[in-house]
Amino acid sequence: MVPGDEGILTNLRRGALEYCVLALLADGEWYGLDIARRLGADGILLGGEGTLYPLLARLRKGGLVETQWRESATGPPRRYYALTDAGRRALDAFARTWAPFRDAVDSTLGSHR
Repeated sequence: MVPGDEGILTNLRRGALEYCVLALLADGEWYGLDIARRLGADGILLGGEGTLYPLLARLRKGGLVETQWRESATGPPRRYYALTDAGRRALDAFARTWAPFRDAVDSTLGSHR
């Protein structure tokens, strides 16, 4: 990465990460560590687990996700996250907004080349 890339990536994550979490949960519930692994696999969407858990707490407090504790065969109980109806509406609104936003950015960047 050239100097400044990490700052740009941080700003982009800040705007989109919560919707990426909601998108993962659209197909079913997930355990927090599994969410972290999935979003952190490429090193782009999630820089570290330290940003995920506060985000999940905000989503829960905002009524976009709900949680349920479950016993684990391999350790302590685990908190699973699931999308609420409000979370689904927020994700749908983001998806409607994202495509034209992405297209406008791509078009502008394309004119830069």
